[in-house]
Amino acid sequence: MSQKIIDALNKDREAELAAIIQYMKHHYEGEGMESPAILEIFKSTAKDEMGHAEKLAERIVYLGGTPIKKPEPIIEGGDLKKMMQDDLAKENGAIRQYKEHIKLAIEENDPTTRLMLEEILSDEEGHADIWETILSIKK
Repeated sequence: MSQKIIDALNKDREAELAAIIQYMKHHYEGEGMESPAILEIFKSTAKDEMGHAEKLAERIVYLGGTPIKKPEPIIEGGDLKKMMQDDLAKENGAIRQYKEHIKLAIEENDPTTRLMLEEILSDEEGHADIWETILSIKK
């Protein structure tokens, strides 16, 4: 068991719990003519993040740790565009963090955790792409 891995996974879980709350909050607070389709994206993304939080918790328990239960701070307020921008920022932060933790899993010789984190990273990149597309952000 690697305490470094458990700590990293708990940091990821803390972010995922915040993402669930933030996306669901946006789902039921978003308004505007374009909101119906966007609200469904908020809801489905929250469900994806819930799956990530569950996978992280299961891995933490397997490694002998205790899954964190408190989310990191969430960003609140604003119109639909600001909500999407805030969600994109959260996704980009998650992408950076998962890449760091994948490197840690490689260093700690934990290929199972690495693979799990790579799968979650792929989902997060997909979420970021959705927000970039809707917000018309060019890379």
